[in-house]
Amino acid sequence: MIQLDVTIMGQPYRLACREGEEGTLQQAVAYLDNKMCAIRDAGKIKGTDRIAVMAALGIAAELLETRSSEGPFSGMAVAEVKQQIDAMNRILDAALAPQEKLF
Repeated sequence: MIQLDVTIMGQPYRLACREGEEGTLQQAVAYLDNKMCAIRDAGKIKGTDRIAVMAALGIAAELLETRSSEGPFSGMAVAEVKQQIDAMNRILDAALAPQEKLF
């Protein structure tokens, strides 16, 4: 585990993550910071805890919107969809491998 010093809405935090995941954590921090600052700057909500809850609700709603209610991947999380795509790619690679030998 490594530690990163980040700033969210002007407040410093030290966060831990696995090696190699620093970029993802920094992207998440930037995304959250943008959401929280936008809510704060709108001026309708006061208090860091309330702003954090509103940002979390907004992000949760965005996540839920990524789950389609129709189609072959309905109800699946993004990670599950990625796993299904990887599985399909492996099947296609196996099916096409004999064809490549013909050329």
